[in-house]
Amino acid sequence: MEPQRNTNATLVDLLDRVLDKGLIIHADVIVSVAGIPLIGVNLRAALAGMETMLKYGIMQSWDERTRAWEREHRSKKKSSLAQGEKIILKMLGSYYSDKGIYTTWRYGRFFLTGERLLLYHEDFGAVLFETPLVKIRGLVIRDEKYFTEKKERGELYLVLKGNKIVRLSALDVAQLKEAIEKRMNELGLVPEEDPAIPVFEESAAKFLTAGEEIVCSGKMWYLMDTEGIIDNTWRPGYLYLTDKRLCWWYDFEQKVAFEIPVGELVASAMEIRNLSGVLKQKKVLDIIYAGNGTRRVASFSGDSLEEWDQIFRRIITGRGAEVRGQRAEVGGQLSVVSG
Repeated sequence: MEPQRNTNATLVDLLDRVLDKGLIIHADVIVSVAGIPLIGVNLRAALAGMETMLKYGIMQSWDERTRAWEREHRSKKKSSLAQGEKIILKMLGSYYSDKGIYTTWRYGRFFLTGERLLLYHEDFGAVLFETPLVKIRGLVIRDEKYFTEKKERGELYLVLKGNKIVRLSALDVAQLKEAIEKRMNELGLVPEEDPAIPVFEESAAKFLTAGEEIVCSGKMWYLMDTEGIIDNTWRPGYLYLTDKRLCWWYDFEQKVAFEIPVGELVASAMEIRNLSGVLKQKKVLDIIYAGNGTRRVASFSGDSLEEWDQIFRRIITGRGAEVRGQRAEVGGQLSVVSG
């Protein structure tokens, strides 16, 4: 092992290296006062992530005992079903929860019974989501793409009474949708064939002003300014172009971290750049805009930079009105282009 010195290394880099590679310490520590040794300590320690520990046989017995207890404990759990309620379909899946201080996918097991659909977390014995079948107006499957996945996956959108929309994901969303529709037909319930579901803009609803309309949107990485000694870092979020402004929503902190009026766009340029020590030779889209009398640059990276670059160039050259009322596919999301 050769020591490496990196003046740009941060605490995050240190923790990442320790958890990924591990650290073994064999040291003799002597505590002395005024040159007189008082205490001697022989220190032997291993610090690493659980995956690294188990890979090299460390804590193997602890892991086996924990897994054995979990299997026994899980087998005693019972689902939250009413007496006499029969299960039609059981499937692993998740529900997109937007309640509380943060939004997240909550995982469990779907139970389709004769009267309702529920998502049950067996470990905690909690019902994460449920709805009576009579409240379902329609069902639609859409393909969505995520930051952590290169491939798209299907999501089942439920349109409930009151125009409430629920997002579900499952091992086989087509089978889940078919089973729900079949049971609804048996109950004499007829779901809408093609319910109108707006583009899911849960984040946008938190910052849009009255009368402001989204032109296009998509998942996008943004080079965010950070305070202190840490260099600017790339963060995942959502880029929105409205009829009034261009803004980037930081989902983790639930805030708009970057925004400029559309009229301040000056130019856009694409280039290949190293994003980090690992992510090299990636496409980056630089937006040049006029801010406080000076020209500034905002950098973005993602899978749909070419489409965004074309949109910005049309706006800058004054041809944005030509696409008014059309629809555009940006970043795997269907977005209304309003010019």
